[in-house]
Amino acid sequence: MAGVHTTCPYCGVGCGIRAEVTGERRAEIRGDEAHPANAGRLCSKGTHLGETVGLEGRLLHPMVAGRQAGWDEALGLVAEGFARTIAEHGPDSVAFYVSGQLLTEDYYVANKLMKGFLGSGNIDTNSRLCMASAVAGHRRAFAEDVVPASYVDLDEADLIVLVGSNTAWCHPVVYQRIMAAREKRGTKLVVIDPRRTETCETADLHLAVKPGSDVRLFNGLIAYLADCGALDEKFIARHVSVPPGFWTRLEEGHDLFDVARDCDVSASDLAKFFSLFAGTPRTVTLFSQGVNQSVNGTDKVNAIINCHLATGRIGKPGAAPFSITGQPNAMGGREVGGLANQLAAHMNFENTGDIDRVRRFWGAPNIARTPGLKAVDLFRAVSEGKIKALWIMATNPLVSLPDANAARDALKKCPLVVVSDCITRTDTLDLAHIALPAAAWGEKDGTVTNSERRISHQRRFFSLPGEARPDWWIVSEVARRMGYGAAFAYTKPAEIFREHARLSAFENDGARLFDIGAYAGISDEEYEALAPFQWPARKGERSDPTRLFADGRFPTSDGRARMVEVAPGEERPADPSWPLLLNSGRLRDQWHTMTRTGLSPRLSRHSPEPTVDVHPKDAESFGLKDRALARVETRYGASLYRVRVSEAQRRGELFAPIHWTDQHSSGGRTGRLAQPLCDPVSGQPGFKATPARIRTVETAWRGFLLTRTVADMASTNYWTRVTLAGGHLYELAGDGDAAALAAQLLPQGGERVEAIDHTRGNARWAVLRDGKLEACLFIASDASLPPRDWLIRQLEEHAAPSPLALLAGRPAKPEPDRGAIVCVCFDVGLKTLVAAIADQRLTSVEAVGSALKAGTNCGSCRPAIAKLLNPEKEASHAV
Repeated sequence: MAGVHTTCPYCGVGCGIRAEVTGERRAEIRGDEAHPANAGRLCSKGTHLGETVGLEGRLLHPMVAGRQAGWDEALGLVAEGFARTIAEHGPDSVAFYVSGQLLTEDYYVANKLMKGFLGSGNIDTNSRLCMASAVAGHRRAFAEDVVPASYVDLDEADLIVLVGSNTAWCHPVVYQRIMAAREKRGTKLVVIDPRRTETCETADLHLAVKPGSDVRLFNGLIAYLADCGALDEKFIARHVSVPPGFWTRLEEGHDLFDVARDCDVSASDLAKFFSLFAGTPRTVTLFSQGVNQSVNGTDKVNAIINCHLATGRIGKPGAAPFSITGQPNAMGGREVGGLANQLAAHMNFENTGDIDRVRRFWGAPNIARTPGLKAVDLFRAVSEGKIKALWIMATNPLVSLPDANAARDALKKCPLVVVSDCITRTDTLDLAHIALPAAAWGEKDGTVTNSERRISHQRRFFSLPGEARPDWWIVSEVARRMGYGAAFAYTKPAEIFREHARLSAFENDGARLFDIGAYAGISDEEYEALAPFQWPARKGERSDPTRLFADGRFPTSDGRARMVEVAPGEERPADPSWPLLLNSGRLRDQWHTMTRTGLSPRLSRHSPEPTVDVHPKDAESFGLKDRALARVETRYGASLYRVRVSEAQRRGELFAPIHWTDQHSSGGRTGRLAQPLCDPVSGQPGFKATPARIRTVETAWRGFLLTRTVADMASTNYWTRVTLAGGHLYELAGDGDAAALAAQLLPQGGERVEAIDHTRGNARWAVLRDGKLEACLFIASDASLPPRDWLIRQLEEHAAPSPLALLAGRPAKPEPDRGAIVCVCFDVGLKTLVAAIADQRLTSVEAVGSALKAGTNCGSCRPAIAKLLNPEKEASHAV
């Protein structure tokens, strides 16, 4: 396959993609075998990117106050609004809220305008919600935000510890790499996570720790390492600064049995982990949102790093602490100063020399001299009227922020809200005074940096549709209209990249590891052909760097890494009004707020409704039944979910995904439930443990609607929508009159057939046009709803079924029910898998793959298949 070499727009793994245009707004997507991040592998989301590149729902023209406008008018209003606000209220009355979905060049220009020329630090990013604690932990330990590991370390490790990461679902290509290492070299795998996720299915040991107890666990580990003589005393003496009294204080209260009790795990399992860590020099500890998204996330990060520094497991093959990034360009944003408390090129507000250095490089006399507001505080300042003009770029904070209802109320009060996005309808864009159409993936050109510090070129393969423009162009045009044209006279991304590279090397002299000065003078042609590379890449160096910290030198003033003394923190007293803890996270086949993945019919089938996972004992206590509706409440809001009773949950805890929005459901908006409490060091919100309660919700009926067009659900108690190839599937529940609902939801005209059973309270309608299915609605007061698959195919294939078959919900000759989709790549359902395993006596994931192809493409479903093969497997077992 030929095509354009680009990168995936989803997680921070940074997979390479080869995209071949096969028609107007159509592309065939394959993994790029030559890209070092994935060597051709893709997860389910990346595999189905071709289903998301159409123009359905695209914002294609500037909008002002709900009407279409020209670029000159819209940009002029943005520039005039920000200039007026600064003149009247000062530079800190304006703010940008940006995104890890931006390319580095976009990020660079936005940060330069806000911090360099508008004179405020008030630019923060949605990466604050996922990576800020890792950044803060790196800076405390190394004095710079440096991830010391590379993916090759996973290949070379003898032990991999996953902390707060459902890697099999959230970073599937990394998970495949871990599985390959296990097969090739027998690498051991330990998972530390309150939930028994799919990642645990293949682990040697799972520690289902109590939420928030990670610091206690890793403090216990380092105490154990000291007691058993597993510290690297020479490395510590030569390369590490240890706080006075650190080891003495560590001796108190870190008995293994006390740690096990406080973490709520068995002492024997904890001893196995401690012993395995102590005896395995090649150890990678990979951590993600379960660590970062915590009110003591920075301390958790440093507790992990402490264990690696104390044993010298850093800068060596297969040995490192490894923060795996959430978004495709979260690290690129960190490099250019996209966080409110940082300057560009890893320079800092704490250093007046850095402020002056950036000022002189940019020629920016108005440069900000103090950090700006971090995400949660920024929106709080909007609510309080302190920020009066806000520009949101490529993100949907009214869904993703904690206490999202408060963020919504804040935007409603803000005098000027500007939103740059590629989608016509999002919860956030609905409140914009000015909406600017941004280029989407496949249309824009620039660079991104993945979790292992690898910079790749994300190339366009479609022309810009309508009046959509790249974000760097939009920001530069506003800057020009505000009088800063000379500093923003960019005509192409290559010019921005060269400036970014020059700044990274400017007066650096090795003081900062982030240095890509080798690329400061590349030509436009070299930029176009840019191959993936890792930083640092100093002037005169074009090859990938040697392993970071291999010489034991760190970018601190004395060249020594710093161990940081951290404490577990005080537990909050239990409140019987809120007896449960709500955790949140991602699903395998969805991404953020579903603006992209929600367009894919295949991805939508994996989990078509927002669910809340509940332990069976809690379900019994609270009167909940599997697949029933329930209302989850916290101090900040409430939302509806389908109940999933699951042994994978710890008792006393709930889990809900983060993806659903007002555009996709009347329930499932988890952001409105999360507490807005933040880590005091990083400012990252704690999404993983919000006090909550749950109660069942009774409705008179359940139902579903299949329709070719988006329906108005205003009067429906509960609904959720997923995309199909031929239209939309709505799952419904309510108390209203079914006939009135049918009149509201079904299209007018065509041939209408119906079957109503007043005695049982069931009703079915179908609308045909030219003999083909246009829409159908099924309502039942009992459990008599048919499977959806056959009906969906009639809609997608524009078939001409008989009216009787439509009302029956199945063909004259019944087809087998596949069940819920497990393998999205090959459309294999749960019941199909169970039947094949039993009938063909399949005993391995490979055998299932040979029989059904399931699990042979992206591999995301392999843990689920393994679980079906071993339903009685214990969550943890001996190493």
